[in-house]
Amino acid sequence: MRKYSTLYLIVAALTGAIGFSGLNFAGIEVVRVLFLIFADLLVVSLVARLFFRKDQMRLQRIKK
Repeated sequence: MRKYSTLYLIVAALTGAIGFSGLNFAGIEVVRVLFLIFADLLVVSLVARLFFRKDQMRLQRIKK
């Protein structure tokens, strides 16, 4: 999920610009809901990037 933060930023910005620009069409509520979903995914992705840095994560063998 950490790799997708720029994608979520771009999609959230596009859907926010379309959804809250004052346009009126049948699917505007769907676009606004998509904005909220992608904005939430962006926040989760940024928090995951903050807490789980690459240098902290190591694979460990499990003893049987």
